[in-house]
Amino acid sequence: MIESTVIEAARRSAGADETTHANRRWWDGEADSYQAEHGEFLGDASFVWGPEGLNEADVHLLGPVAGRRILEIGCGAGQCGRWLTSQGAQVVGLDLSWGQLVHSHRLDARVGTALPVVQADAQRLPFRTGEFDLACSAYGALPFVEDATVVLREVARVLRPGGRFVFSATHPLRWSFLDDPGERGLVAVDSYFDRRAYVEQNDKGVATYVEHHRTVGDWVRSIVAAGLRLVDLVEPEWPAENEGTWGGWSPLRGRVIPGTAIFSCERP
Repeated sequence: MIESTVIEAARRSAGADETTHANRRWWDGEADSYQAEHGEFLGDASFVWGPEGLNEADVHLLGPVAGRRILEIGCGAGQCGRWLTSQGAQVVGLDLSWGQLVHSHRLDARVGTALPVVQADAQRLPFRTGEFDLACSAYGALPFVEDATVVLREVARVLRPGGRFVFSATHPLRWSFLDDPGERGLVAVDSYFDRRAYVEQNDKGVATYVEHHRTVGDWVRSIVAAGLRLVDLVEPEWPAENEGTWGGWSPLRGRVIPGTAIFSCERP
């Protein structure tokens, strides 16, 4: 067990094993505080694509879901999957963090649902080829792996031909700016092309949290390399009615800088 304290954040390379180990521990340790802080915004059974509050009930990026078998990757507490279930879909949620899945079971008990969930690594999906009609991920898994193409190939494998995968992540442009919801967050300070990971580490240099940066072009190339076809890229605008702040996201910044990128893909 690591007893050191996180003392710094750095931009550096981080391999696949280091990334996975750090993020599993981080999400297990932060699951309670994350759900306490963001649970009201996310809802118990609501599909929100990101901090802007774009809701799948309004935009239908997944298309018709009733009767479809759907995999949610990086499901957290299962809010999105629970909403999809309410719309008649057959959903399985997957997350690396057992701590997050404990909250999914808690919300099931509160809402009266029974969302099937699996603790597993998105880089090795424990499902048969062609098992799902649709897949989705709202800020789940893909930013937290060293090689996103590995996950995308796994998604392509478990989708049936013609199946759709829609996922959201931090907009790549946002990496040039400080993660500050105020005026300081409006000034670009880092190169958009600096692809080193953001790493929080303890005083022994051991990573405790890792997030990887990819440019828009990097995402497109990974999607294509995985055998998927990009059919749309949605950049949600910050709505006037959303007055909340989520970390570095805020109305001030949301009016001028995109915060979220939503990639809509299909398996040919």
